[in-house]
Amino acid sequence: MEINVILSESFEKWLKTLEYAESTVYLSVRYVNDFFFYLKSKDIKNLEQINPATITGYYKHLQTRPQKKQTGGLSQNYIVSNINAIKRFSKYLQVTGKGNLEIILQIPVNKATNKTILSQEEIKALYQATDNTELGIRDRAILGIYYGCGLRRSEGTALNVKDVMYKERLVFVRGGKGNKERYVPMTERVKDDLLDYIFLIRDKVKRHNQSTEEALFLSERGKRMHGNSIINRLHQMATKAKIQKEIGLHTLRHSIATHLLQSGMTLEEVSQFLGHSSLESTQIYTHLAHE
Repeated sequence: MEINVILSESFEKWLKTLEYAESTVYLSVRYVNDFFFYLKSKDIKNLEQINPATITGYYKHLQTRPQKKQTGGLSQNYIVSNINAIKRFSKYLQVTGKGNLEIILQIPVNKATNKTILSQEEIKALYQATDNTELGIRDRAILGIYYGCGLRRSEGTALNVKDVMYKERLVFVRGGKGNKERYVPMTERVKDDLLDYIFLIRDKVKRHNQSTEEALFLSERGKRMHGNSIINRLHQMATKAKIQKEIGLHTLRHSIATHLLQSGMTLEEVSQFLGHSSLESTQIYTHLAHE
């Protein structure tokens, strides 16, 4: 089968039909299109021409390819995500009967070093990259939820304004991993940043759009913000802060977990804070904190 845009669009529809997360769909299609571009450079125009050596060659290409927007090479996290997207594409081909990619590549991943962690100085730089505009005040609230409270991406986007219990200094997290609910404490600074956003910005956006949306984070149109929109804001903060790392919302969660352990908090306390179902999931951060 010929490798073309139609194949990429069909792959995207398949991912959406299976209800993959919005970010997974976006990145999978993007990475597969990058793979197509590589194949074109090797004069490979049909799926039948792809073999295990092709995949291995692409993996080596990623290991030596420089970043497009920043200096240095691609992170291991980026490379693994790229290869996983191709594996997802291979599954799509098999299920739909469009072809079969034999991917036997095994990437050794050290779980203790596969997580990108920001230093406390870099977190400070992110905060300093915000300003007192409407977007800047919302950006600080976003940092408060994803770094200060360590929420997962989906947990943050699912928050409603009533979930911020500022008198108790707690954030109520519903629909966490495994549909578990929990209360997460917030510092005085996080509370102040959230209140500034809620009463100075969010209420204004709601009135302007005559919105009845209950979501905590609202777009300029008064709609619930999606994960990709929040990630885009984080990337803009990181660029302004001159952070030379590929980061996402999960990076903020990994960072706060590491910083809490470095500050002397026990493994059990950090596990409860993160909403982990077992200490085994939290144990990895002890290695990161030591490093």
